[in-house]
Amino acid sequence: MSLGESFTLTPDEFKNVWERLTPYLPPNLRKIETHRWGLRCEFAPFTGQEEEPDCSPSFYEDPRLRYVGESEDMVEYRLRQAARTIVSDLYDQARTQWRDAAYVADLRSVVRDAPERWRAYERAAKALDSAYAYLRAPEASREWPAAISRLVDAQEHALATAAAFDERAVDIADVHYKHLYAELGQDQALKKAGYPEATAWHVGDGFDGYFRNGLADKVSCLIKEQEAHVAKVSRLAGTVAV
Repeated sequence: MSLGESFTLTPDEFKNVWERLTPYLPPNLRKIETHRWGLRCEFAPFTGQEEEPDCSPSFYEDPRLRYVGESEDMVEYRLRQAARTIVSDLYDQARTQWRDAAYVADLRSVVRDAPERWRAYERAAKALDSAYAYLRAPEASREWPAAISRLVDAQEHALATAAAFDERAVDIADVHYKHLYAELGQDQALKKAGYPEATAWHVGDGFDGYFRNGLADKVSCLIKEQEAHVAKVSRLAGTVAV
């Protein structure tokens, strides 16, 4: 058996090492295979709500596993170093899978009604686009104050729905930051959590309660652009926007 470039063990040596390691293996380890770069481990799915996998400290005090110098006993040195290599690789892989599962579990706990809030925002954003686009229609000039009033209503509604979505986004962003170094990307984690549509969500950035670049900020910028345009049109046309 080859452990990458570190060790090569005979079948009997591997059996010896594995027997020593058995008490310290993760309980959900299903299978272990070797390949040219080391080990490939298969685990029963993690929920992400268990304790993070970690080898018991007693591993390093085990009489058959604690460190022995090469000059003391060459055979034991090789076997014990191989055991440490195996257990280190095994727990690294277990932690990687557990962290991804923990990321997904944390997202599931905070997303809650974010999909419904996002859909409410999308409807409001569509209505805002329509109200703003109408101002360019020739017939808008015949009811300019009313058209502007409808635009203001649409702006306020879009901003309110954006702020409602941000109430969920702040927690989602915090989870993204907490799991910044997970192997799963944000879209992948949300998809695994059951929200493939979340690729369209504007979540913003945040951690520990700090939040910026949220959806309400985006809508506020859009409203300012619209208001500046309407004010300029009204000024140049000699009308007053009500």
